[in-house]
Amino acid sequence: MIIKVFANFREICGGKVIELTVEEGQSISTVLDELINQFPKMYDELYTVDKQLKPLVHVFVNGRNIIHLEGLTTTIHSSDQIALFPPVAGG
Repeated sequence: MIIKVFANFREICGGKVIELTVEEGQSISTVLDELINQFPKMYDELYTVDKQLKPLVHVFVNGRNIIHLEGLTTTIHSSDQIALFPPVAGG
């Protein structure tokens, strides 16, 4: 499975694209847990203290934001592409 990371997530993960092996039919939450196993600093970037996705973190599966799917319980497949966007400020 391919995970594309952006902005400061790239610094934490050491690149633009991360490849993970996750069993077919798992949830996006499981994918994020596996990512955190490899890059522990991602936990504080992704989650609040009660393990809710931070409000300004955006997770996309095949170009669709998971808030429009089933949130962290969204089922993923090995061919899916995931993109993680941190909060970004501009001006």
